[in-house]
Amino acid sequence: MLDLNATLLAFALAIGLFAAMLLFLELGWRFGVRQMAKHGEAARAGVGKADAPVYALFGLLLGFTFSGASGRFDHRRELASQQVNAISTGWQRIDALPLAAQPPVRASFQAYVDAMIDMYQKDPSLAEALQEPVEVTRSKGELWSRSVAACVAPDGEKARMLLLPALNEMFAVAETERLARRIHSPGLIFVMLAVSALAAAVFVGYAVAGGARRNWMYIIGSAATVAVAMYVIIELEYPRLGVLRANSIDQALVELRTTMK
Repeated sequence: MLDLNATLLAFALAIGLFAAMLLFLELGWRFGVRQMAKHGEAARAGVGKADAPVYALFGLLLGFTFSGASGRFDHRRELASQQVNAISTGWQRIDALPLAAQPPVRASFQAYVDAMIDMYQKDPSLAEALQEPVEVTRSKGELWSRSVAACVAPDGEKARMLLLPALNEMFAVAETERLARRIHSPGLIFVMLAVSALAAAVFVGYAVAGGARRNWMYIIGSAATVAVAMYVIIELEYPRLGVLRANSIDQALVELRTTMK
């Protein structure tokens, strides 16, 4: 489900950057106009050379931040896909248990999957998205206890080497996916990105100050492009909270649950 607060925060940060860039573009433009009126064309000497390192740094930071966020987003989707496969394997391995021991283990397995689906489909806060819900912890412990009890029984020896490793892998993948939500670009990177964006805005405003009127296409276009890129980066960094979601993988888990009869 969509977390409205997280989405609004991402929008607010993007709009804030857009407004700040418009302000710095305006400051750069006014300074450029003043310098042109005072020094003429000599005021533009070095434009395109002195600001090139700032543009390069900004482009580098933006590209690496976007690439990192996109890579982490794809990795989380891959982990979610592995989780679905691990759950499917664990469910099939229950067949190795004696018939009499299968019903309670299957019931606990279904309860665990239901708790996982509920965790993904509810509206989490940022703190809740990083923590394992109590219901998931409880159902996982119950599933493990019943599985171990069934496997250590005299007639459960055959399932011991099949079911327990499958459950271990299933729990490990789920834990890895949850911990992956904590991995993000350092906050200092975003600060540097914002500072370089504002510095680039000043230089862009100065560069387009050659005319008597503001070039709104360049001013609004450059600020809007950077703001949209920043919004997408934030969405990619927190895929369980915003508009960008791993819904296809979540739906695969729901579909798998319908086969667990």
